[in-house]
Formats: sequence, structure tokens, C-alpha cells
Amino acid sequence: MKKITSNLFLYQSTCNVYVIKNGETAILIDFGNGDVLDNLYSIGVEKVSDILMTHHHRDQGQGLDRAVKEGISVWVPHVEQDLFTKVDEHWMQRVIDNNYNMRQDRFSLLHPIPTFETLKDYTKPIINGIEFMIIPTPGHTTGSITIFTDLDGKKMAFSGDLIYSPGKVWSLSATQWSYNGGEGLALSVLSLLDLKDRNPEIILPSHGKVMDDPIPAINLLIERLTDLINLRKHNPRLFQLREKPYEEITPHLLKNRTSMANLYVLISESGKALMIDFGYDTIGGIASGSDRASRRPWLYSIPALKRQYNVDEIAVVIPTHYHDDHVAGINLLQEIEGTEVWCPENFTDILEQPKNYDLPCLWYDPIKVDKILPLKKKIIWEEYELTIYEHPGHTLYAAAIYFEVDGKKILAIGDQYQEIEDVNFVYKNKFRINDYIESAELYKKLRPDMLISGHWDPVEVTEEYLQSIEEKGLALGQLHRQLLPLDEIDFGSEGFGAVIQPYQITVLDGDTFTVTVEIKNPFHDQHEAVAKMITPIGWHVENNEYRKVIAGKESIQFSTQITVPKGKKGYRERIAVDLTIGTHCFGQHAEALISIKNHR
Repeated sequence: MKKITSNLFLYQSTCNVYVIKNGETAILIDFGNGDVLDNLYSIGVEKVSDILMTHHHRDQGQGLDRAVKEGISVWVPHVEQDLFTKVDEHWMQRVIDNNYNMRQDRFSLLHPIPTFETLKDYTKPIINGIEFMIIPTPGHTTGSITIFTDLDGKKMAFSGDLIYSPGKVWSLSATQWSYNGGEGLALSVLSLLDLKDRNPEIILPSHGKVMDDPIPAINLLIERLTDLINLRKHNPRLFQLREKPYEEITPHLLKNRTSMANLYVLISESGKALMIDFGYDTIGGIASGSDRASRRPWLYSIPALKRQYNVDEIAVVIPTHYHDDHVAGINLLQEIEGTEVWCPENFTDILEQPKNYDLPCLWYDPIKVDKILPLKKKIIWEEYELTIYEHPGHTLYAAAIYFEVDGKKILAIGDQYQEIEDVNFVYKNKFRINDYIESAELYKKLRPDMLISGHWDPVEVTEEYLQSIEEKGLALGQLHRQLLPLDEIDFGSEGFGAVIQPYQITVLDGDTFTVTVEIKNPFHDQHEAVAKMITPIGWHVENNEYRKVIAGKESIQFSTQITVPKGKKGYRERIAVDLTIGTHCFGQHAEALISIKNHR
């Protein structure tokens, strides 16, 4: 044990383990292989109450199973929770052959461990009488955190593997999050700048030397990382964008320049802000993979927004659609800034119950909606009137937001068009062949002065533009009618005749769950539909077969209960619906995924 201050000790394990002593009880920052527990007697510690992990790597926590057995509460970074509690699933899913994902997410625990709680970004948990502050510092991993606390009169930052010593990092290869990428380099610089702004008096890394003169140590590392970034010609505008993350479209309408999907800010005269979308603020590149630990929302640009535009409150956020790059940071806004979430009525349920749906780009967690916005009705916020319109095309579950600001009529259209007039549809998003005809008609009706979109620059609306998108919408619909056998069998552009909800279900063995099945008659005439539930052997289905006469082109729903056998355990067990309409057997047209846990 190396004494750092009166109540702080460092133990060298497979990583630096920091022991925060509070009488005879201690809190540990990271855990290594666990042998720290055998050496606490030397400093008068009889019990460890909690372990706080800075990131998921195996050298940080390979001994955590011992901690769990001894009843110690383990706290883990919120973004990386699945790499602790669901690491079996991670190992089963992770691409190995023909692998282009360079993230060090295989430097994870070999077996899952139960955790006590997650360390959410920007929160201030009080543990064993000590207040901590959790700051997102991606770089070494996407989900890495720095843990701040005041101890023995010093402001301390437990920085994980963000910095090793003055001007050095523990690993450069860990900063490569994609094939030939350098995403973690840019994020390390941004994290180090944020760390520097918070003025720690001591930096305590997971590997390397304790730094009691942090600012020169940070500055030297930023300088060297920047040289490497410049050599690779990555992120040439990194410092410019950090300095000024927002640009003015009009004096009271801003566009964020640093986010993955554009987010917009409508500012009131009272200094309040309404966000249109809030996904991944301030990115330095995209990590490979789409697991939870590959995606990191944060609130990096919010201080600059408040400082540069005299914004006092992030009052409201309204998403244009449910995709993660437009909503990932909304929970952070809600929890940290107290922002109200207002959502158009046509996709509120998707935000609140994402596991029910089989859709692309769903965020991992439910997002609580504070206010459901009706369609085609004026909504008042501060001095502005906004109207929400249904806006299918890119996805069925989307909205266009119409408002006036600084004498300009604005329509926020999400991802409807790419390069502002090229159609941007995805079949799995429930695209329908007439959607772009309808959106062109909506734009002609509203006649906005300007469109603001999810990934492209604002565009001034002209007659030529309106004519162009109308012609493309008509051409798109005609091509689909020519290519698909819609006159004979019409399952729409996605091509399926059944849907099961919820799509992802977790149950205990022996329990019963309910699913709702929607089936469609694809023919012009009415026919009897026969839907048979397909489940693993030994499962009990209340209504194994459903029969109903359905009118042409119509859909109906039915529900059934399914019971899982006792003692059964499984991950993503499959159930399906075998569909026959009239004399035509279409086979198993839908599925849902059932994960089964055992009673303890």
C-alpha cells in the first residue's frame, strides 16, 4: 500500500487500485485481480463497501467475481453496463471472422458479474458518505469515465486510462475504434480539455503515475495527440468546432456543428432553449459495432451554448423521429438539465417502449415522454407556435415540425431527404410507396421558406425544388408498382404479412407472457386467414391456431398467451407465426425473441 494522502492509498494490482479509506471501511476505484482485499489490513481497513469501475477492461476488474461473492457493491459506467452484466451475450454476438471492428471490447470480463448500480454521466452519487462526480471521458474506450471527489482537502480525478503520465497514454491501440480509424484520439483530446477545465489538483490514472501537477501533464498529452491526429489528417476542425459548436441560421435558430445528426436550438427572448432532436453531441468519429458500449451520448456542447447565446435553460426537446442519432442524448438532457421531452403522438410509444418494436436504430433504453404532441394542431412554446405533421417516408414513425422564427417559415424534416432532395427511404423503417408523394404535397401546402434536416445544410425552398421532389416521389411510387406484384399479392414495400409485438421479451422460467399478432390479407378479395404459433418444443400456447375471415387488403390483430417451461433458460429463443391466407401458404412471416432467466 502506497499512501497518497491521509485517507487515500494506491495498491498495485493488474492496474492501479485506489483505496479511499473512511474509518475501517473503504471504497475502491477499480479492482484489478482482487488481491487488494488481502492487503487492506495493513492500513486498518476491515471492510470494502463499494467498488467504482472507470471502464470495462479485464485488467481493471478481472477479479470482480470475488468481490461479488464477498457482498461488495460494484458500480460500473452506465454506457458499459452490458460488458459487465451481459458479457456472455457480448461474447456470443461479437464478430470474429472477417472482423473490421478494432475496438478492444474483447478485453472484457470472461464471465458476467451482477452489478449494484450504474455510474451515470454527470451524476453525483453519495457513497459511504463521500460525494463523487461522474464525468464522461471517452478516449481509451467509448464508455470510460473519470470519477471526481474532494478528499483530504484535494480535488481528485480518478481518470481511468485517459492519461498515463505527463504526455503519455497507456495504450494507443485502444483509441482505434474502427478499421484504420482514430476516433479515440479526437475523443481523448476533447475529454482532456474538459478534464483540464474542471481544474483537478491530483490526477490518479489506472496505469502510470499519480500527477499532482495536472495541467502541464494534460497540455503535453494534448499536444502530442494533436500531432498524431494531424499526421493522420483526422478531425482537422476539432478545436474550431469545440470553440464554436453552434452556428446561426437566424438570430434565434441555431444549428449544432458537432453532432452526428444535426440538432437545432430555438431560443426564446426569455433565454430558454427548445431542442429539435438531441442524439450524439460532439463526435470524433463513429465506433464500429452497434452494441450499447459503442454509442456514447454526452452534453459536451451545452456549456458553450449557454455561455455564447445567453441560454439559461434547456427547457424542451422535440424529436423528429425515433432513430438513435436523433434521440440518444435525450435521457441525459431530461435527467441532468431537467429538460421536458415533448414527442409527436405517432411515435411516442416507440420512445417509451422500444423493445416492443422490430425497427432499425432503436435506442437501448426507454425515453419517458412528458408531453404527447397531437398532429396538425398548434402548440405554444414561449413566443412561438409550432405545428406537428405526420411525415412518413424515411420512416413511418416521423414528424415534420413547422414554425416561424425571425420572419422565416421553417420546416424541420428530420432525415426525409438526403442532400435535401434525394429520397432517403429504408424498407425496414416501414416505408410505403406513396410516402414521398405525400411529403411533397405537404411541403407544397405549407410553403416554408427553409427546410432544416438531420444531416445536411438548410435549403431555401423554391418552386423548382417543390416540383423536383414531387417528380421524384411520383417516379419512386411508379417504380415500386412496376417492380412488385402488388396487383396479385400486396404486402406493401416491406414484403411481410405478419408482425408480433412485443418483439423482444424477457421472462422467468415457468412464467406466461402475452403477444399480439397482426396479420394482413394481401389479396383484393376476402379470404380466411390461418395463423399458427410456432414455439420451441415444450412451450404451451393458449391459442395455437387462429382463424378469421379478413376483407381484401385489410389487417386484423389477435393475442395469445405462451408459457415457458420451468427450468428452461435461453437467450433470444425464437417464436414465429406461420401464415396461410386462403389457399396460399406464406410460411413463417414473423418472429419475436424471448430471453429466459431462471428464478433464484
